[in-house]
Order: sequence, then structure tokens, then C-alpha cells
Amino acid sequence: MILFLLLPIAGLVYVGWHVWTLVPLPPLWRGVLIAAGVLSFALLFMNFRRLPDSLPMPLARWCYDVGTSSVFVLLYLVMTFLMLDLGRLLRVVPREWMSQNVYTSAAVAIGLFIVFLYGNIHYNNKVREELTLATSKQLTRPLKLVLLSDLHLGYHNPRKELARWVDMINGEQPDVVLIAGDIIDMSMRPLVEENMAEEMRRIDAPVYACLGNHEYYAGEPLAQQFYRDANIHLLRDTCEAVGDLCIIGRDDRTNPHRKSLGKLVQEAAPLLQKFTIVLDHQPYHLEQAERAGIDFQLSGHTHRGQVWPISWITDRLYECSWGSHQRGKTHYYVSSGIGIWGGKFRIGTQSEYAVLRIEN
Repeated sequence: MILFLLLPIAGLVYVGWHVWTLVPLPPLWRGVLIAAGVLSFALLFMNFRRLPDSLPMPLARWCYDVGTSSVFVLLYLVMTFLMLDLGRLLRVVPREWMSQNVYTSAAVAIGLFIVFLYGNIHYNNKVREELTLATSKQLTRPLKLVLLSDLHLGYHNPRKELARWVDMINGEQPDVVLIAGDIIDMSMRPLVEENMAEEMRRIDAPVYACLGNHEYYAGEPLAQQFYRDANIHLLRDTCEAVGDLCIIGRDDRTNPHRKSLGKLVQEAAPLLQKFTIVLDHQPYHLEQAERAGIDFQLSGHTHRGQVWPISWITDRLYECSWGSHQRGKTHYYVSSGIGIWGGKFRIGTQSEYAVLRIEN
């Protein structure tokens, strides 16, 4: 937690000093510019304290968007100034470029604008991933599943956006829809006020989901009520037979008392002759599904870092931080999510949904 606080503060000081020395404005306006940046970042922590819940909805959305976007802007400003400082040390960047220089200031501002405009456009263009798995287990007919994770419905992903996603899902005409947690972002307020449960009920297929860590942040009992209102079948350390499928949903690892996968497999033993799918929000300990003889596991959570170079970090933290994976006879898909936490930017990653076809 101390590191979590110190790193952004150090970044703010570093960027603030560069803005002060670089931007060719009077001292008063440079101070205003730096203060606006600090205030924007402060909104991030106010969001964690649920400040938006006490504000009118338009202002709440603005506070959420500005606060959560600021962390990505700060990251890219730090990287930009680090490259310029390195260039100066190597005598590639002249010293005068870094002091009260209108051209460097404009180049930095325009460059960041282009990067984040691209990131926002890329976020809004959802990617369709298609997977096909062959199984020796008996199927009445080939199956088509839509796989989702990390919708993060809330202040920044409102009902209008959810409606677009529901139309995309229905366009696939799936037999089943599976959601690997984090349907909810941080607060239940926007979901209730916009009646997003009604929108979820438009999905023309049975929907099965597990909890994610954000359901706990939003308030797990309220999250469960939303699942019920939205006609989502919540599998919380339980299993269910759905036609030729056995679907096992794990509670999120936020709950230290959740059942082990081995225990859940024992309880599901009579159903394991069916094609067996595990929903587990956080993709840790993938070897457990392999040892249990699971056919397929769907996870999310990582977002693959949302923006580069955080994606490099998640790629090293997880055995699989995104995409298809296989251990023995067990197949996995870790989704980077159709939605997103915080600022709506995808740089070097993608917002997606997957279509899984299962056939003999």
C-alpha cells in the first residue's frame, strides 16, 4: 500500500517539475496547470472513497472518468519525460528543448492526445475472438458459446453501452453465455438507477456467471441481487448441468473460504461425463484444473494490463494473462474483457468477446 501511494506521488512530482520548466506560460498559469493535474489525480482516490455516489449522476460520471483516466495520462507523461531526459543525457536532445519551449510542449501535448484518442477508439471497437474445441465426450449437437468477462458496468459503462454489447451477443445466437466475473465495477448505484438488469434480460440465451473481485468491492449481497434481477445464473462454488455441459462456477479468491476446485469436482462427479467448464475469475494456479481433468476453464481479471507497458507486467505475473492456453488435455481462455476499469483506453491490448464452438 505504501508503494502504491509513493509511486504516483513521485510521478506527480517528476511530471510537475518538468511541466514547470518546460511550458512557456507565466508562473501563475503553470501553477494552475499543475494544480489541475494534481486535482485530477486526487479524484482517483476520491472514487475509491465512493465520492461519486453522493453526486448528481452527470457530475459523478465526470469525476470517475477524469480521476481514473489521470493515472494513465500520468504514466505516459512519466515515460515521455524519461525518454526526453535520457535523450538529454545522451546529448541527443538539446538542453534548450526542455526549458520554456513551445515546440516541445506542443509536441508532447499533441502526441499524448493522438495516443489516447487512438486508445479510446480502439477500446470502443470490440474484437471478436473465435475458438473451436473438439471433444470425445458425447454431444447431442455442436454447441456455440459466447464468452465474456469484466464488463465493469457502472459510471463509465452505462446502460447505452451495455445495450450495444447485448446486441452483439444476440447477433451470435449462442446456446449459452458464460461470464467470468466483474460484471459490476465499483458501485451498484448506476446499475440500479439505469435499471441495467432489464437490459441484461434481453440476452436470448441462458447466462451463467461467477463472482469477481469487483462484485465484492460493490457489495457482494447487492451484487447477488443484481444477478437475480438480471436472470443471470450465479454459480458460486456450485455446479449445474446445462444440456451437454457441466458448468462449475468458483467463488472469487477474494473469499479466502471458497471451496477448493478438487472439492467442487468431487461434488460434480456424477456430471463429469459431460463437457466440463470451470468459471474462475482470477487465472491463478491453472494446474488445478488440469489435475482435476477439467475440459475448459474461462477466466478474466487481468485486462492484460489495459495499456502498454503494463501488459508486459501482467504477461510475467500470470502463466497466461490473455488468450488461449493449454495444459495437458485442459484448455483455457483468459479474456482481456469486453469492458474496462477506469479510463476507456486500450493501447497494445483489446476489448473483446469470444465465441467458442464445441464439436465432436
